[in-house]
Amino acid sequence: MDQFIVQLVNGLVLGGIYALIAVGYTMVYGIIQLINFAHGEIFMFGAYFAFVLVTVFGLPFWVALPVSMLLCALLGVLIDVVAYRPLRNAPRLSALITAIGISLALQNLARLIWSASQQSFPDESKPKIFISDIDVQTGAIINAIPLPGGAILPYRDVFILLLAVVLMIGLNRLIYLTKIGKAMRACAENQTAANLMGINTNMVISVTFAIGSALGAVAGVMVGLREVIEPTMGYYKGVAAFAAAVLGGIGNITGAMVGGIVIGIAETFGADIHSGYRLAFAYVIMILVILIRPSGLFGKSTSKRA
Repeated sequence: MDQFIVQLVNGLVLGGIYALIAVGYTMVYGIIQLINFAHGEIFMFGAYFAFVLVTVFGLPFWVALPVSMLLCALLGVLIDVVAYRPLRNAPRLSALITAIGISLALQNLARLIWSASQQSFPDESKPKIFISDIDVQTGAIINAIPLPGGAILPYRDVFILLLAVVLMIGLNRLIYLTKIGKAMRACAENQTAANLMGINTNMVISVTFAIGSALGAVAGVMVGLREVIEPTMGYYKGVAAFAAAVLGGIGNITGAMVGGIVIGIAETFGADIHSGYRLAFAYVIMILVILIRPSGLFGKSTSKRA
């Protein structure tokens, strides 16, 4: 039972990270019906941007995080303007191939700039509250919450989970209570009608890319705090997040959030069976959803082909 609680908490934290990434996939698809396979690499660049800002430029972590979000938002908009906007009226296969090409290009660009070796945030660059330990002399738990069985829940993971929840709630309120959110929903419903109503659809799409990319940057920085940073991290986490988006119903933001949590918990418990098959569980769940309920848990059934 103790081990179950520990794994459940780990799954929720990982699921929160997947939800932040999955939202980027589902927002873009909901408006322009494009699977932006480069989104995983934007997530990866978010981690690298923050890493460079704290290690090279010496910025505090709490400054590096929003700056990394801004840089990734600009990168997402740049990709849209340069690579996707010229293909708005092209066959979807052309845009899909372009997305895969951008993904590979960004991955190799990161490898050229930072090499293929793994990086990690130095302890001195992390907020002190994120450095958890157990005092060997007194046995006191430092910056962590004790869990049953002697395990601990670092404040870092608590922060990641709470931040994911706050950002998801904020995004939901933005989509349903703001003018730009209403414009996004209008474009998702019918771009032609939205244009006729005076909505600048290209601007709305760029804002969508910016928001999704900024959330992906947050996820990248959080993964960098927990694990390591490397050029391929966007692929592995991106696949799991895409599975979460499909599970929840691609194009549905609430579904992406729920799907992220489900995939995170399934992957964490699946690792108990065999650590080498962590990613396989994301693939299996995605395939099962496609076979049983192609529209996902929260998606709407439609006769229109993707």
